[in-house]
Amino acid sequence: MGVFVFLPLVLPLTAWPIARLAEQHLHPRAATRLLTAVAGVMALCSTLCLALLMVVGTAQLPGNPLPDAWSDPEVRAAVPFDEYAGRAAIPALLLVCAACVHTLWRHGRVRRGARRAVEGLPGSSVAVLADEASYAYALPSREGGRVVVTTGMLGKLAAPERRALFAHERAHLAGRHHRHLLVTQLAARANPFLRPLRTSVAYTAERWADETAARAVADRRVVARAIGKAALVSRGTPAPSLAGLAAAGPVPRRVAALLAPAPASRNRPPSVFTSVGLALWGAAFGTAVSAMSSANSAVTMVLILRAATPL
Repeated sequence: MGVFVFLPLVLPLTAWPIARLAEQHLHPRAATRLLTAVAGVMALCSTLCLALLMVVGTAQLPGNPLPDAWSDPEVRAAVPFDEYAGRAAIPALLLVCAACVHTLWRHGRVRRGARRAVEGLPGSSVAVLADEASYAYALPSREGGRVVVTTGMLGKLAAPERRALFAHERAHLAGRHHRHLLVTQLAARANPFLRPLRTSVAYTAERWADETAARAVADRRVVARAIGKAALVSRGTPAPSLAGLAAAGPVPRRVAALLAPAPASRNRPPSVFTSVGLALWGAAFGTAVSAMSSANSAVTMVLILRAATPL
């Protein structure tokens, strides 16, 4: 395997340029899907890399449950600096697993709490909470989800702005944005180098919903005004991990984007001779190399372990 086994741990650095450029130059829908896919693949590859290193590290520990043959010199020789890398991978992988489990548990707890808060309220697609606090968010479910909004928020918005709010939240539900957010959150837990992609997806998912709402109400300024008002009166939501009108994403940038012309949807990838094209193809190259390195290391490790394991 050589040093290739370490590549998936650092190749997420190649995705940093596209994270910011995708926010600025790609349609929010394309940027969200692209960055989510890149983050997910790179996180899986880096986790597999840690798992392979952990096999070598665990085999060196006294009383380990793995076959003794897995600690033979030919197995350890497959990983450079096996004595240090193998043992360091054990706590690293345990931390990654613990962080991902905690993220999933917190995500499930937030959704369960949000569902309990709207149980028994009338309306199958919209739930209005009698609360002076101002907030709104999209609550996904297998049945399609509901838009949760408080009377305090509705009282702060004019009728056209309310339509923009509902269109925005319905766009989150229709686009399943919570899945993109969860994938990038897990990816950032698996590899800290992927945190910029998590931040970018939180912003582009909001921009995606902004653009959908602008088409639905046919007035970009109304949506911009609704976002600005919601940001001024909102003090956070009891469901911080769910998408909402004034949730993740720098509000001034979102408002400025809505006051500008609508972004164009591209059917072709940008040219490599542009800054965004160069970053895009660089991220694609890094993702492909990461996947190939992980696959090569996994296959090599399996073959070595099979050869070392007595029949």
